[in-house]
Amino acid sequence: MSGKLGILAGGGELPRRLIKLCQETGRDFFVVAFKGQTDNETITGINHFWSRLGAAGEILSTLRKEQVTDLVMIGPVKRPSMAELRPDWRALQFFAKIGAKSLGDDGLLKSVVSALEAEGFNLIGVDDILHDLLATKETYGKHTPDDQAYADIKRGVEVGRLMGLADVGQSVVVQQGLVLGVEAIEGTDALIDRCADLKRDAAGGVLVKLKKPQQERRADLPTIGVETVKRAVKAGLRGIAIEAGGALVVDRDAVVQLANEAGLFLIGIEPADYD
Repeated sequence: MSGKLGILAGGGELPRRLIKLCQETGRDFFVVAFKGQTDNETITGINHFWSRLGAAGEILSTLRKEQVTDLVMIGPVKRPSMAELRPDWRALQFFAKIGAKSLGDDGLLKSVVSALEAEGFNLIGVDDILHDLLATKETYGKHTPDDQAYADIKRGVEVGRLMGLADVGQSVVVQQGLVLGVEAIEGTDALIDRCADLKRDAAGGVLVKLKKPQQERRADLPTIGVETVKRAVKAGLRGIAIEAGGALVVDRDAVVQLANEAGLFLIGIEPADYD
């Protein structure tokens, strides 16, 4: 346990898990909730501040007022347009400084992390706090890939690495060696939904989810949870492969149980094994 923790909360369950851990361990914390991003239930009854993403000056001022020393960025954030962002003067200075690096998610996140560190905050990765969420190299549950599924995983790793290097996305769906879809700005859930209409009349496809090779792991590690499995089952996929040590599994027991019941495999992989 270190200094006061500032939680920059995106959507979903992850921010609530971190808040619960802080409450259980007695760590002092403060939440910055973002309009249009953070769920209302995340900040009910706790010390928080609502802001828009572009209000950089107000956010920094509030964090200092609250005597925050450590920061964690947690939960998915939908990337807004500049009109939705409405950047203040401090945010405009930031975008002017990073220039073209703001075009890709990883370049933007790295720049955000660097800017926060330059302001004197200590940036912490989600997996440095919620240790049990980090994926391990293993087969989860009772279902395992067959030879075709392993071939599709290998193809997914190849494509995923190229996507990552280009700072495009973290996920790809492969069926029978064919790439049904790759993740871009829409996110993994929308990718899975889109691929439901593209599947072939054969054994289902595989979702492969990797961190980008150059990724700032303190900002945006790939994540799967119950909703990911539900969508994969609905889309007719046969399995999910995630990067061991590079992805998060939220509600692991519930995820494994659902995958077992649906006949879907879930495996933690090391991409180097598929070279």
